[in-house]
Amino acid sequence: MIKVFSAEQFRAWDAYTIQQEPIASLDLMERACRAFTDWFTQVFSGSHKIAVVCGTGNNGGDGMGIARLLKEHGYRVAVFIQKGKTESLDFLANRKRLPAAVAVTEITYPINASLFDGYTVIIDALYGTGLSRPLEGNDGVLVHHLNQCKATRVAVDVPSGLLADQATDGMAVQADYTATFQAPKLAFLMPGCAPFVGQWTTLDIGLHEHYRKSLETSYQIPTLKTIRKRVRTRKRFEHKGSFGHALLMAGSTGKAGAAVLAARAALRAGAGLATVHTSDSGRVIVQMAVPEAMVSRDTQADYIAQVPALDRFDAIGIGPGIGQQAGTRDALAQLLRQAGQPLVLDADALNLLSEHRSLLPLVPKGSILTPHPRELERLVGSWKHDFERLEKQKTLASQLQSVVLVKGAWSSIALPDTRVFFNPTGNPGMATGGSGDVLTGILTALLAQGYPPENAALVGCYVHGLAGDLAVREKTEIGLTAGDLIDFMPGAWQRLG
Repeated sequence: MIKVFSAEQFRAWDAYTIQQEPIASLDLMERACRAFTDWFTQVFSGSHKIAVVCGTGNNGGDGMGIARLLKEHGYRVAVFIQKGKTESLDFLANRKRLPAAVAVTEITYPINASLFDGYTVIIDALYGTGLSRPLEGNDGVLVHHLNQCKATRVAVDVPSGLLADQATDGMAVQADYTATFQAPKLAFLMPGCAPFVGQWTTLDIGLHEHYRKSLETSYQIPTLKTIRKRVRTRKRFEHKGSFGHALLMAGSTGKAGAAVLAARAALRAGAGLATVHTSDSGRVIVQMAVPEAMVSRDTQADYIAQVPALDRFDAIGIGPGIGQQAGTRDALAQLLRQAGQPLVLDADALNLLSEHRSLLPLVPKGSILTPHPRELERLVGSWKHDFERLEKQKTLASQLQSVVLVKGAWSSIALPDTRVFFNPTGNPGMATGGSGDVLTGILTALLAQGYPPENAALVGCYVHGLAGDLAVREKTEIGLTAGDLIDFMPGAWQRLG
């Protein structure tokens, strides 16, 4: 797992490394500067003219060191300094190390409109993770000016003005690239911060490994290695009965496709048996489109209003394409009261819960809820920013003692114990109708196979996104369909084998 630490924890990690390695803070800064420069020289050719904009704290010290190293690599580079109230010792040391061939300009106000004309890359080294306040005064003026420049903006560690682990009020550099040190910051995983962070990468600067292993954090990003460890291996003499029977309550008139997608995905995710309970109008469609699945038909022609006998099923998914009729609401209430199996609640099942809040306490412990942000908002109310949304998501998971998986880029998976995992797979091509139905099928199949809810959510979300990533290698993001995700699932499972 990749741990996501707070700004305070990052500062403590630096201090721990300096003490325990031991290493001088200036030498640790040099290590960071070299890591940044090595990355930069792989991304940007020597034809660029570079302006390094520095504050006078340690982030500015990084900028000074980077300017020196880029000069050594033959880049055309100049330094611009935003004077601060204090100058850190490491900033001063790196300023002294700067060769005379690198021009240094102290920024004055009112700012010269043409100050950065001719530069093709601006490296932002004004403020790092130590910032705990909104930018104001000349700092805000400078950042606004940088954001208007036509040059490519590259942030050192964190875009200046962006707070690493809380909501940002005010101005921040809109970086095209962010090269961050050692581990990602929580802000990088929030949708509202994307315009500031741009494309980000993590650079290893050798901070002490013991600290990383020993420090607890609520936020983590699964890796391929950690997901592999959670995948159930199959034994030679196991049979279809060993891999569970998944029930999917899905579809209504005009939305039989949701049931088809969920059923196909459940079978691709390894369910030994899959049954679809759907409206009478959809039964023939499902049977013809997914001959491997069994069909349980409802007495209602156009929507689901019944719950089949549940004793033969190991897990149940409900919601894709079911609509919000009164009869469907009553069927959902009956299911919640009767089910002893783990549930996956998606789409209209969630909308019914938000409209009929008396049903929420009936959600069985260990269920998985899969809202997109708008569905989550209906369940928990509005929020001012992404960090408040995350807290509401965690609270809901705790209250229901269930997993709440909010879909999107870096899908967040909140567990009842307040831990949150951010899924690293997936791409914008998956923003298409039916993708959520596929995820519901995957999760239901994994629960049916006996995966604990935490593992089902982590593995299922990872495979879902990985299938999308494999699909865009052969297709394009534009025009990707939910059916493509199912087609590429075998390749995704192969990667996890």
